[in-house]
Amino acid sequence: MGRLFTQNLNIGYGESLIVKELSVEIPDKKITTIIGSNGCGKSTLLKAITRIITHQSGEVVLDGKNISKESTKLLAKKMAILPQTPESASGLTVGELVSYGRFPHQKGFGRLSKKDYEVIDWALEVTGTIDFKYRPVDALSGGQRQRVWIAMALAQETEIIFLDEPTTYLDMAHQLEVLELLQNLNREQGRTIIMVLHDLNQAARFADYIIALKNGEIVKAGNCEEVINHHILKKVFNIDAEIGRDPRTNKPMCITYNLLRGEMTDEKIINSIYARTGTAY
Repeated sequence: MGRLFTQNLNIGYGESLIVKELSVEIPDKKITTIIGSNGCGKSTLLKAITRIITHQSGEVVLDGKNISKESTKLLAKKMAILPQTPESASGLTVGELVSYGRFPHQKGFGRLSKKDYEVIDWALEVTGTIDFKYRPVDALSGGQRQRVWIAMALAQETEIIFLDEPTTYLDMAHQLEVLELLQNLNREQGRTIIMVLHDLNQAARFADYIIALKNGEIVKAGNCEEVINHHILKKVFNIDAEIGRDPRTNKPMCITYNLLRGEMTDEKIINSIYARTGTAY
């Protein structure tokens, strides 16, 4: 198995299971994107892998160890996460916010060392936010704030970065800006990127590996060719998609689609047979 994987993972809230018996391996030093309809378990899976929430059964393994048995500080040195809605940074400057990423590396009374300040400036430089260092986070645009939050994640100096819908609420230019930044971090520094995206064409363009979820289960996991196709998108989203080629990347892209209304899916067919005959197949 690879560096990071799950085995028979069950995640839920109360008695309701959201993710069921999920086993998946995350490719190392690649960009992995998780896609699926609202409520299918994308964010829940991300939170369980990063131990923000606990799972009912199964395990998440990183570097040969079950993460549930790792110390929080040690885990924070290995993986960083940018949630869908980051906590408010009201009253903080950009530099102060990014400095929080150094927490796992601090000792004693938590004072920042020379190395900490060097890493903070490096993270600001890489994300193109060094000019905002002394500016209040509240004074930045949405795209600028998102890059600052990514800078904070980079300041943790982890090899694995998780992002939950990093392009939400951003306009097209800022979406592309953030995704290109993540792509550069992967290509130039070998960071493993795992993110949830809603836009199928963005997922196809930037991901090396795609995990398609439906009702908490994997429909298909593989490269863009294997996932972004008519058959898989029909199963995952219940749409009739026309697939073409991105003229710039030659990757598959969804040109247009229709919602399938009233069509009998495999699940509905089985339920219909059972309802009529009382026989399960």
